[in-house]
Amino acid sequence: MTAPALYEIETSEGDDGTTHPTEQVWTPCADGTADHGFINHQGLFVAGLGSGTDDDLYPVGFLVLGHQRWADIISAAATYMSRTHGWRNLHLYPGNDPSVLIPRIPRAVHTHGVFLRHPHPDHPCGCEWDGTWRLVWAPPTEPGAIPVTAMRHPAAPAATSSVPNPDQGAPASWAA
Repeated sequence: MTAPALYEIETSEGDDGTTHPTEQVWTPCADGTADHGFINHQGLFVAGLGSGTDDDLYPVGFLVLGHQRWADIISAAATYMSRTHGWRNLHLYPGNDPSVLIPRIPRAVHTHGVFLRHPHPDHPCGCEWDGTWRLVWAPPTEPGAIPVTAMRHPAAPAATSSVPNPDQGAPASWAA
């Protein structure tokens, strides 16, 4: 789902030998966010992030469009879990044992990302990924990069979410 390196638009060759993009850069807007997995929580648009494996039943992280306060992303993430998965507790995944030690809520980061939508609408491929998007972390100067706030789900192992870590040199800063 995410990658630490700069993004590259994938291309393929058509029947006539011409190269065309297989993905397009998607710029989020309020009108199209629901179609791409975002919910509106008090004016913030939040989505769950998968780890990129097929066995994710629940998000391993959360993404809010724009640079937001840490408290606001916690509230938005809890609302996302409630609306999308019918679960009111942000600390545990649905079905987890409540007697297990509950991890602290990780810090949110301000960073930038590029949304790549598959496939390019002018060149549909008919694969299982049609109409889906992926997020690639990018520096703010990268074409198509937009400001986002990201946070790992408290129940997800730190290694699965790949949210940028400012302490390890990622192009991000800690949310206030």
